[in-house]
Amino acid sequence: MTKREFVESLPDLITPEEYAADPEGRKVKLRIRPTADGVEVIGDAVRPKELEEILLALDPAVLQQMLCG
Repeated sequence: MTKREFVESLPDLITPEEYAADPEGRKVKLRIRPTADGVEVIGDAVRPKELEEILLALDPAVLQQMLCG
């Protein structure tokens, strides 16, 4: 089962201009890179629900999230 951690900050992958250019809110960006512990996947999306579904499908041990708004 995936453990959730709330963190103060995560990298922004979508710029303010990209948000403005996507009125339907469909943009999702992922950054995938190898680490000493395995693979790190960072995501950013106009609609967080869709991003969360993608990340949870990977069955991570930990899902870090920011509370914003």
